[in-house]
Amino acid sequence: MLQKILAAILNDPDFFEKPVLKVDPQDLEPGLRPAYILLQRFFRRLSGLPTTAPVDIGDEWKTAELFLEAGAGAIKQEWEQRSKQDAAFRESQQQLYCFLSGPAGARDRAGKVRQVQKLFFPEGLGLLSEDDRCRQERLLRNRRAVAIGRPNDSPIADPAREILFTSNILVTVPLDSAKAGDTPGLRELVGGITPGAQKYWYDHPIPIGIAADRNEALYGMRGLDRMMAYEKESGHVPSDARLTCLLSASTTHDELHAIVKDYFELEFRANGPWENLDLFLFSETDCRLIVEKVLEPLVAEFMPRAGAEDLLAVFGVDGEYGRHYSFLKAVAAFWQVFIDPQVKATFKIDLDQVFDQQALVRETGHSALEHFKTALWGAEATDNLGRPVRLGMIAGALVNHDDIAQSLFTPDVKYPEPDDLSADELIFCSRLPQALSTAAEMMCRYDSDGLDGISRALQRVHVTGGTNGILIEALRAYRPFTPSVIGRAEDQAYLMSVLFGKKPHLRYLHKPGLIMRHDQQVLAGEAVQAASVGKMVGDYVRILQFSYYARALPWPPEETKALLDPFTGCFITALPFTVVYLRFAFKIMSMLENGARAQALEFMKLGSSRLLPWIRRLGAGENPMEEVFNRERRAWNLYYDLLDLAEGALARNHARAGEARRLAAEIIRNCRLSL
Repeated sequence: MLQKILAAILNDPDFFEKPVLKVDPQDLEPGLRPAYILLQRFFRRLSGLPTTAPVDIGDEWKTAELFLEAGAGAIKQEWEQRSKQDAAFRESQQQLYCFLSGPAGARDRAGKVRQVQKLFFPEGLGLLSEDDRCRQERLLRNRRAVAIGRPNDSPIADPAREILFTSNILVTVPLDSAKAGDTPGLRELVGGITPGAQKYWYDHPIPIGIAADRNEALYGMRGLDRMMAYEKESGHVPSDARLTCLLSASTTHDELHAIVKDYFELEFRANGPWENLDLFLFSETDCRLIVEKVLEPLVAEFMPRAGAEDLLAVFGVDGEYGRHYSFLKAVAAFWQVFIDPQVKATFKIDLDQVFDQQALVRETGHSALEHFKTALWGAEATDNLGRPVRLGMIAGALVNHDDIAQSLFTPDVKYPEPDDLSADELIFCSRLPQALSTAAEMMCRYDSDGLDGISRALQRVHVTGGTNGILIEALRAYRPFTPSVIGRAEDQAYLMSVLFGKKPHLRYLHKPGLIMRHDQQVLAGEAVQAASVGKMVGDYVRILQFSYYARALPWPPEETKALLDPFTGCFITALPFTVVYLRFAFKIMSMLENGARAQALEFMKLGSSRLLPWIRRLGAGENPMEEVFNRERRAWNLYYDLLDLAEGALARNHARAGEARRLAAEIIRNCRLSL
């Protein structure tokens, strides 16, 4: 049946400008022919048609060829397995084929979209109609509602003193337009860089040497500094208060490790003053010192049989997003035990986000720091299915820079127009459920649908990488983490690690009005454009990772998906290979038909190189995410057990624990930026 469905789609000009299987590569310009040949060969295999004779397409296309060759077998096996297990899935196939083959399929595009979505992307069903959207927003809000049982009896009282603010600096090689030498000492520092192969891809990393007014690290910290200045002027914090901000530095190329800390110290020093912040920057080197000088000796002292080799694998900042995200949470517990026991929480921001204090006060009645003084953060509650939950985490929202004049509560992700959906978006379009979740959850105010922010509130699943936090008490009790291989949506993967573990279940509190202005396009347009294809590919990797991550967790994947739908859950599918390959191939075809040829070729090459290792890894038999999750869970358990033991030993004036605290303080002092 799959072959029949695909043959009908590929010969349908409603999906493409012309039937894909009938394109003659000889009619194309030479640079496009290899891509078309490979895609056509892939489509013919899937459609059960004979493939054309092999053509020498050159070594530069070898990885793309291997990737697409692996696809047909992976899809066939996955499709057959699902068909055997799910009668409703078999029925949906039959309905789609009959629709595509019948007279309605030729004239009813809306019906065609619904049928294709029903089979490949049910999370998007009904979201192309405004009436259905409103209904589904109400339903989702009701699903997320929780009844408050007991508010936190010791809420955050002094946010500036009790919350560690954190952020991650993503760093890459200089752009061609960057002018090294604008900052004293920078030319000498950057001159010795000879970058090798790129190792990690980030959404919009900061290019070394970029102008100060486009440097996200400076921009984000300047916004935080201004936020504190406003709090002082308003009398909310003492005039001598300083906010502690911990920064991690992750690089796209290994060669940048040696200079990244010195580089940012130069830039911050040249672009001061920093009157309201104490800034600490952690490189991978600093993380290794913490493990080797502080944690490993404590393991030998208190837990000699545990072994500490896995701590280095999880406690650090280089690598995929998941690794530094877990670090920026976990370091708060380390800070509480060894540096400052008065710290009670941590809150992460992204560097292209700022608190617009005037807008916050005007529309919510509270300044940024006042939003954290809620007894709902840390409250115990009951969800809509009667399960006990603990709102130990907190989540805010974003508003785009160009929308804030309209309202602070303007969704930053909007529904796409039905007629604008390309062929690949009929197979998978995360913007649809993301827009639904943004409107229903992130923009929710506690003034409707029975949500008063006193007896009833909202739990959150969909959160952004910035604008979220966790109480350190909850951090140490539940021990959430993001697997270090996760390269996208690390914030949502973080909650998944403890979704149905310890009771009451750990959840995010939705805090209405805790909204930051998102200035990405204004600030980092050039960097965003440079990284756009890498970000796009990361979205495809996410489908594979989340689908197998859900299966690796110690509770049924169906329960995970049921809670995380529609947005986070849409990346968890029973057909990850099928969705990724069809979406990938259709995306390239859509790009080529729309004239985005250079982008299409870059996407095909980069996508193949990054997806092929995951296809091979996940298709080898055993789910590798199980081993990753279990190993890293053991490592994080060791970390938090160690902190508990060290804290008790410090209270008893234990000599070895005291030495660990001295060494920890020394490492932290060296991480402080000298400004």
